[in-house]
Amino acid sequence: MKRREFIAGAGVAAIWPFVARAQQPAMPVIGFLSSRSPGESEAVVAAFRQGLADTGYVVGQHLAIEYRWAEGQYDRLPGLAAELVGLRVAAILAAGGPPSALAAKKATSTIPIVFSAANDAVGLGLVASLGQPGGNVTGMSLFNTALAPKRLELLRELIPSVKVVAYLTNPANPGAQGEVREVQAAAEVTGIELRVLHASSEDELDAAFARLTEVHAGGLLVAAEPFFDSRRARIVALAAKAEIPTGYGWRENVALGGLTSYGTSLPGSYRQAGVYVGRVLKGEKPADLPVMQPTKFEFTINLKTAKALGISVPPTLLARADEVIE
Repeated sequence: MKRREFIAGAGVAAIWPFVARAQQPAMPVIGFLSSRSPGESEAVVAAFRQGLADTGYVVGQHLAIEYRWAEGQYDRLPGLAAELVGLRVAAILAAGGPPSALAAKKATSTIPIVFSAANDAVGLGLVASLGQPGGNVTGMSLFNTALAPKRLELLRELIPSVKVVAYLTNPANPGAQGEVREVQAAAEVTGIELRVLHASSEDELDAAFARLTEVHAGGLLVAAEPFFDSRRARIVALAAKAEIPTGYGWRENVALGGLTSYGTSLPGSYRQAGVYVGRVLKGEKPADLPVMQPTKFEFTINLKTAKALGISVPPTLLARADEVIE
């Protein structure tokens, strides 16, 4: 073989792998739009990736994920959603409640959107109905609005003498008003005086906890709300400092030292959202995927925290707990 022919052949051999890779179909990219923070979202991100894997999509092998985090600042969500739309992602996971889902829906009417959690998805305008969502949006419902009165009932059962309960909510969340109405109605029935406290920022969180003494609260309920999730450790610490019995929506708060929680599994919701995204990638349409509703609700108690607060947990309540942290 002539030297010139050898060099030419070697050049083709060297270039061929790059040409072959260039001819392979591009790996789909999923947009992950979250109103929460990355640091406290590790477990739910892992659950979402597991859901994708359950449908045959392993991150890094079959698809990539572009993350965008609002870190509890909801006014950042429209811009972050626009960024993902500009990347032409194959689908968007709208994580962290209605704020991210509404921002994603406003940003695109064509890219499939799966939300990880949204109360009253129909009332908020996310879907036409739970059974037949229509459009490009579907996802998971966690029933937080309906569960809020149950959390009040459990708190009262734990502290029978309580007369005034504070309810901490974030008015920036579109679903907050409905949840407050449900809790207020339940409080009126049980004869409890409910004091609603608002917080949408770090300073407002401090101010809300400072008001607990002023409103004579004997107990506190914290809404299952993305901004509060992104400040979970801080809120649990503030409740401990105030020495006030506090009920939450997620067991993750109780694992950090909160007193009680009642609700669905947050990682479970994200895993199912991952399954839905996988099904969308396989060709199913969000319009045909019904909004998933939870069937299991868990009650968690932290006995160490109860002891620190001087609370004796009734045996009947312990028997009903799905998890007791000691």
